[in-house]
Amino acid sequence: MSRTMRLDSTKHRSINREVGVKEIEQQFKGKTSRGSDILAQHSHDESFHLPSQPDIVVYAESTDDVSECLAICTRHQLPVIPFGVGTSLEGHVNALHGGVSLDMSRMNRLLRISADDLDCTVQAGILRKQLAKELVSHGLFFPVDPGADATIGGMTATGASGTTTVKYGAMRELVLSMKVVLPNGTVIETGRRARKTSAGYDLTHLFLGSEGTLGVITEVTLRLFGIPEATAAATVQFNDLHSAVSAVIAIIQLGVGVARVELLDKAAVKSVNTYSKTVLPEQNMLLLEFHGSKEVVDHEAKLAGAILADHGGTGFTFSTDQAERTVLWQARHDAAWAIRAQRAGAQIFVTDVCVPISRLADCITQTHADIAVSSIFGPIIGHVGDGNFHVIVVVRPDDVEEMHNVESFNERLITRALEMGGTCTGEHGIGVGKIPYLLRELGPDAVALMRAIKQAVDPMGLMNPGKIVAKI
Repeated sequence: MSRTMRLDSTKHRSINREVGVKEIEQQFKGKTSRGSDILAQHSHDESFHLPSQPDIVVYAESTDDVSECLAICTRHQLPVIPFGVGTSLEGHVNALHGGVSLDMSRMNRLLRISADDLDCTVQAGILRKQLAKELVSHGLFFPVDPGADATIGGMTATGASGTTTVKYGAMRELVLSMKVVLPNGTVIETGRRARKTSAGYDLTHLFLGSEGTLGVITEVTLRLFGIPEATAAATVQFNDLHSAVSAVIAIIQLGVGVARVELLDKAAVKSVNTYSKTVLPEQNMLLLEFHGSKEVVDHEAKLAGAILADHGGTGFTFSTDQAERTVLWQARHDAAWAIRAQRAGAQIFVTDVCVPISRLADCITQTHADIAVSSIFGPIIGHVGDGNFHVIVVVRPDDVEEMHNVESFNERLITRALEMGGTCTGEHGIGVGKIPYLLRELGPDAVALMRAIKQAVDPMGLMNPGKIVAKI
């Protein structure tokens, strides 16, 4: 999909736009900005898509603020783009039609916690790492770890997952309910705190993954887990990717209790060593983590080590040392930036297909061969325990020929995943970059139903326009 540009649309450029912006400034004194640097900051995420600036940024401090802002925007037909910290990867926060960038970063409180029920309620702007710090004293943690220090609201809006999904699940499994402001300013609760319900349509999962196109999430109730007694991290090397992924498939199918299983190919490991000053063996590598009691962790790690060795894994080591684990996983989380740093002035084009785990080894092997013949620099990393992997392509967006080559590669990758029963996006979302692939993945009737839902909830098309179900 080609990079996006700011679009002019009479639908979203009413003659009342400037009047609406001025009303917002008057209503939210001290909570808005039209400064050039602030507008530029809110014009893009971490993707390669061209920035598109809003007309104004509003810093919401409460659900009432969000409700009032949306009511004003509806009166004046101003587009609204919810903004967390801009770590998304498919142009989710780019203001394609201008309007209001609704910054949620000041809504960052932990509102309620129940150690007995293993849940909590947070404001949407709380950062993942901030929440983790606040939960430690209660002996609890929230497991979804996408790498970036994203907001919980942003993670909910994109259906995020990450390194721990194989054991604990993604946001779709761990969000119990949320508070949402609809486009006209109405505030709803999508559910209750009960762990299961048969009460009507599943509104929680309607808004989860909706990428700000249906409303603004202001509060989220999350499932929590007790901090495990023991944690061990392990590494193992492989000569070829197919053997590495086949070993992971065997581990999962045999029910070994891994909490994380991450793959870095040889090029990714080399980039990480250069960037993070680590000394990992520069071979295809699996990083694993085990949670539980000391006895369980020792047993599961040794069992996994034996399976890995049977598939050609070498150099298996594991450690419960906190400092060693922190360095290892920080290096993994920095992998995308480490890869980008190998080419000065370039940006990253990140793919995130996911396939049934039985097809993962074939998909990764074929993709690796495609990279070699495509003459692109695209190391592979992935959450291979759940069938999801990324090619981190380093590209110069102003090089038309290079971009065409990368987009052609991405087209082949997604086609390969879809033919294997997979998806064009395991965790990043659709945004603007994958709209045509959503149509191919689900078909015109399913996408038409999505558009009908969008029309029913947001009849003016003001919520994050141009994303997910925009016409192409």
